[in-house]
Amino acid sequence: MTKATKRRFTDEFKREAVALWETSGRMQTEVASELGIMPTMLRRWQRKLEEGGVPASPAAKPPISSMASPADQASEIARLRRELDRARMERDILKKAVGIFAEMPR
Repeated sequence: MTKATKRRFTDEFKREAVALWETSGRMQTEVASELGIMPTMLRRWQRKLEEGGVPASPAAKPPISSMASPADQASEIARLRRELDRARMERDILKKAVGIFAEMPR
């Protein structure tokens, strides 16, 4: 008998899972099953979000100083745009996966 390894989920996944549950109008057990997690885990994530335990942004960084040079600001803007593009792509992939799992017969 092998011991199961503990799975780790990103803060973004936790926020998306809770948002899916809250906006879909479906039961907690249904959403949790669809995502392959225990219903209690989904509820725990929701509580933690309500308490402010999960950061609002996985890559939260302090704002650029207003004294930064224009070149530094431009490079930071470019980096943030790349980060935003990646986050949007990941979101779209998750949405498609949820749609596929929702269509699967039980």
